[in-house]
Amino acid sequence: MIGVLDTQDDSAEWTFPADPGAVRTARAVVRGQLRTWGLDELGDVAALLVSELVTNSLRHAAGPIGVRMVRNDGSAPRLLVEVSDPLPDPPRRREAAHDDEDGRGLQLVAHSSRRWGTRPANSGKTVWFELAVPG
Repeated sequence: MIGVLDTQDDSAEWTFPADPGAVRTARAVVRGQLRTWGLDELGDVAALLVSELVTNSLRHAAGPIGVRMVRNDGSAPRLLVEVSDPLPDPPRRREAAHDDEDGRGLQLVAHSSRRWGTRPANSGKTVWFELAVPG
């Protein structure tokens, strides 16, 4: 992990090198932050989806990978998770064949999150997903 850039009451941000170990570390820091916020029940799904997006960044982009989490306790409590990388091209959602070993990450993100999307960033792109916080 390159370092924690920001850990405020309602947000946390990390940057990881483009290294295969980043996936495991990203899962761990996401679970740890959710535990700190008292949102352990989101740990499994958030860690899985972060793992998929960080893996996509490793496969398709060179350079550091950012992970940012924002907790919103408003009238509709939610958790926003963003994964950023230096590749400007948005990810392509594809239909994986039954026997394909990859190609299901974005399908999983779309199916398991409340909402998801992608947007251009200053240098690259950000893929994000949102989870409802159980009440």
